Amino acid sequence: MVISCFSNAPLMDNELDVGRYGEVYGAFANDSDKFQIKLCQGPCKEPACWCRTMICCLPSQMIMRKRVLNHINPGSGLKDYECCQGVYMDSAGTLGESTCPVPCLCLEVCLCAGPAASATSITLREEYKLGLDEDDVRLIRLNNCIFCASAVLRCLTICIPIPCFDFADACARTTSDVLFCCTVGCILSQVHNELKFRNGPQAPMGYASMER
Repeated sequence: MVISCFSNAPLMDNELDVGRYGEVYGAFANDSDKFQIKLCQGPCKEPACWCRTMICCLPSQMIMRKRVLNHINPGSGLKDYECCQGVYMDSAGTLGESTCPVPCLCLEVCLCAGPAASATSITLREEYKLGLDEDDVRLIRLNNCIFCASAVLRCLTICIPIPCFDFADACARTTSDVLFCCTVGCILSQVHNELKFRNGPQAPMGYASMER
């Protein structure tokens, strides 16, 4: 697997400012607690959830967001829903989410599948102060690598107007986007496993809650 080629050593400060993944997840770099399973363990530890996400990605995303929100605030439904939970945009909460949460959530997962899954995971991370595992660190470095390659190719495209550079730049940017979206299944499987743990009798004292 390509991701295993990258180091899992702690992230440097400069790595947290490159690409979308590093910027968003950098806030959790120093948190010591972790999810119960690593990101890439999702397909093996929660195969049913992973398969459901691969087959029915959009409904799975909507269901998982509601589960997380109701785990944090039992019985709230989608009352606390905001577009990407405010992770990626400052205008979240002012886009009609309070009056039409279901259509807004549907649009979010259709148009921004990767960020939507990431926002679901981050909401749970923020609640329990969950840090980055080895797979998260490797994924950040892989995304940063592709991001930098895309930036270099974009500069070459401007300086040297050759069609092959345009094609390479488009490929790099597409690969970066696809890579981000391809983690959706693993992210939701990881979140699903964590919810089972937090709602179960083995959860840390005071952390278990009723999921509705």
